[in-house]
Amino acid sequence: MVDRSASGAYPGGGHAASDATAGADEESRDHEAGALRALRARWRTASLASGWRFPSDWALPEVDTVCATVMREGVTDRALSGLGRARAAAGAGLEETLADLAALHAVLDADRSAGGFADPDIDATPARFVRVTAVAWADVALDQLAHTEVTDSLTGLPTAAYLRTRLAEVYGRAARDGRSVPEDHVLLTVSVDLADVTGWPRLTGMILIADVLRSVFDAGESIAVLGPSTIAVLADRSTGPADRAVAVRREANQRFLADPDLSGLAGARIRVSRLCSTYADTCALLQELSQS
Repeated sequence: MVDRSASGAYPGGGHAASDATAGADEESRDHEAGALRALRARWRTASLASGWRFPSDWALPEVDTVCATVMREGVTDRALSGLGRARAAAGAGLEETLADLAALHAVLDADRSAGGFADPDIDATPARFVRVTAVAWADVALDQLAHTEVTDSLTGLPTAAYLRTRLAEVYGRAARDGRSVPEDHVLLTVSVDLADVTGWPRLTGMILIADVLRSVFDAGESIAVLGPSTIAVLADRSTGPADRAVAVRREANQRFLADPDLSGLAGARIRVSRLCSTYADTCALLQELSQS
C-alpha cells in the first residue's frame, strides 16, 4: 500500500515540501550573509587598530568580494589582486594596503585558532599574499602616474587632478587681477560615511550625491571627486554657497530616505572651507579633505 502522504499525493503535500526547501535555502542565505558581515567587521576592526587612518574610506566593494571568496574557497590570488588594485585606485598607499592585508590574515589565523586574538603582522603574512597584492597595487599606481584620469568612472565627475588644474587657473587669474582667492571663492565638500554600507548601495550613495550637486550647483561651478566618499565644489562667494549647501543637505537626505538601501545612512556631511592664500597650501587642503 502506497503512503500517499509521504509521496506528496495528498493536496498540498508537494507545496509543503517546496516551502520547507525554500525556507531552508533562505535560512542558509541569511546565515552566510551574517557570517560575511561578521568577518568583514572583524577585519575592519583589526585594520583600524593596525593604523588604517580614515575609517570611512576602508570599505570597498572588493572587500566584500574578498570576504565572500574566503568563505567559499579560501584566500585566492584573484580576490587579493582585485583588492590591491582597488586600494591603489582609491588612493591608499602601499604600506597601508599591506597593513590592511596583514589585518585580514591575522583575523583568519585567529579564527583557525578557535577565536584567538587578531594581531596583524606583515612579517607573518604569507609571502604569496603580499606579492600578489603589492604587484596589483603597483600596476594601478604606475598606470595612474602615466595616465592621470580627469573623469571619475562612477559618477562621471572630474577628478581631483582636474580640480587642481582649475585652482591653478583661479590663482593665476587672481594674481594677475590683484584679487584674493580666499575672498572670492570657497570650497564646499560633501562626504558620506559609507563604512557600514556594502555592495551596490555604496556605489549608489556616491552617484546620488553627485546628481544632487549637479542639480544645485548648476551655474558653471567646478565639481570634482576628491576621494571614495567625498565630492568637492569650487564656488564663487557671490552665488550664496551657504544657502546652496543647505539645499544640498535637504535634497540628499530626502533621496536617502526615499531609497530603502540608503535610508540607514546618517546623511551627508557638508563642510565649507576657506581657501588658502597660496595654491600649494590649497592643494594640501584638498588632500586633507579627500581623506576626512
